[in-house]
Amino acid sequence: MSLYRLDASINPATSQSRALADLVEAEWTSQHPDSIVTRRDIGTHPLPSTTWRDLVTSGATPEAELTQEQRDARALATTLADELIDADAILLAIPLYNWGIAAHVKSWYDITYTDERIRTGALAGKPVVLASVLGGDYSPGSGKEDWDHSTPWLRHVIEGVWKADLLVVQRQLTLVGVNPAMDGLKDQAAEVRAAAQQLAIEHGQTLAARRGSRDALV
Repeated sequence: MSLYRLDASINPATSQSRALADLVEAEWTSQHPDSIVTRRDIGTHPLPSTTWRDLVTSGATPEAELTQEQRDARALATTLADELIDADAILLAIPLYNWGIAAHVKSWYDITYTDERIRTGALAGKPVVLASVLGGDYSPGSGKEDWDHSTPWLRHVIEGVWKADLLVVQRQLTLVGVNPAMDGLKDQAAEVRAAAQQLAIEHGQTLAARRGSRDALV
């Protein structure tokens, strides 16, 4: 039994995406206390910016002519893909930055996608929980409901490319209490936080139960 957890926040001490993911993980470990949790923190330990370039260029380079950088890039890509493939379930904690996918998250995805196993369905049917947080109000009628270009993209690659079984828990208004201009939204933010926390717990229970159900069928 194993859970793979990816964290992408650059502020671990105050990360709200980590807090949501912690709730999901707690439910997983309560049902599978002996399971292995593999962690990768690309927020505090981002992947080398040259890795994807070296991977792409290595594809047109004869094996004998590969540079050490290209060989290292291939090895890292295999490791990252193995982490996903070997896990029984996946937990992704990814905040919204500047209305889109942060560079270090996109780099992680691009590197893993160079692995043929990922491209050809190795993650199909695998249970995944995405814990996402947004600093502002992106709800319908807010005027910014179309500004979140992270969650739709993540849904597309996880469900459409990986063919994984995705559950999403999202918390908005995380900058309330940080940005004084948003002080008027404190009550709304408290309601949103409570609802997201409850959903994270439920998704954690579902994640663990799905894995358990699969075990029973093996």
